[in-house]
Amino acid sequence: MDKYRGCAVEVTVTDLGNDLFQIDTEQSGYKGITAGYLIRSSKPTLIETGTASSAPIVIAALEKLEIFPKDLATIVVTHVHLDHAGGAGHLTSHYPHAELIAHERGAKHLVDPTKLMNSARRVFGSIIDDVMGALLPTPVERVRSLGDTAAIDLGDGRTLNSYYAPGHASHHVGLLDSATGDLFVGDAAGVYIPDTDTVKPATPPPDFDLDIALNTIDTFENLKPTRLLFSHYGPVSKIDETLDRSREELRVWVELVREARNTRLDLDHAISMIIERTRDRYASLLADVSALERFEALSSTGANIVGINRWLDKVEANPYDFGDAAASAPKHK
Repeated sequence: MDKYRGCAVEVTVTDLGNDLFQIDTEQSGYKGITAGYLIRSSKPTLIETGTASSAPIVIAALEKLEIFPKDLATIVVTHVHLDHAGGAGHLTSHYPHAELIAHERGAKHLVDPTKLMNSARRVFGSIIDDVMGALLPTPVERVRSLGDTAAIDLGDGRTLNSYYAPGHASHHVGLLDSATGDLFVGDAAGVYIPDTDTVKPATPPPDFDLDIALNTIDTFENLKPTRLLFSHYGPVSKIDETLDRSREELRVWVELVREARNTRLDLDHAISMIIERTRDRYASLLADVSALERFEALSSTGANIVGINRWLDKVEANPYDFGDAAASAPKHK
């Protein structure tokens, strides 16, 4: 339990007001692509763990915020993908009083990660272990499953209200802070790139569903949040504009993947086609080489195409194989 104590790790923590802090988990060695959030209430709560490899960084950030092993009350994940929940087992081991909370469709994988890890390795290979690290199990008595709606007690009358938010993943939730109106959107509204004010889709296999994803974005809009807090990456105050862009990006990418299927492109050529056809949409991102590299490593064009293609296989008459093995896996520097 003490193996991280005293680790000399430099961390980036941003005060977002109202005892809310953003933690850069430095996924894959990159700064500014994946965030966890601490609500430093009377029942301190961490939202998103980052990857297993990020655990020392998250622990160092919490220590910087004066949250020590005896203090953390709750760890909540928006969904159990490894960049959001991969550090859960490491953190529950380090914080012995913290309850780990996830939607009921994902919570079982935090108790027994075998199926989840095997699935990730089938898609991405052993690089999952090298880059993200292995999700360690958490004892079942430490894990709480959420239904489609729930309230998480933050203390002193403050709650984190959970809303089922599938489309990106079947085990995804959005989390609304009752004190601030901040909505933690995970990946359900896509990826936000603060460097260039760009929104891109996040549609990896195997759960992406366009119609369900659009319904989730409607749910987020109807909650009337004051800010959207993206796990990738950071706070956004332009609610309606950003959610409209999230919807538009999903529709554009689905139509481009449909076109690639109809013209029988292989995955490499589909990637090239979509990069070229979205060049004007992402002009500012393409001009920022550092941001482009970081966010392509996080959410690759290939993985997004494969996820959309699998959904189209379900809804259209003619399944099509791009060759999933070529989908880009997570990378690190």
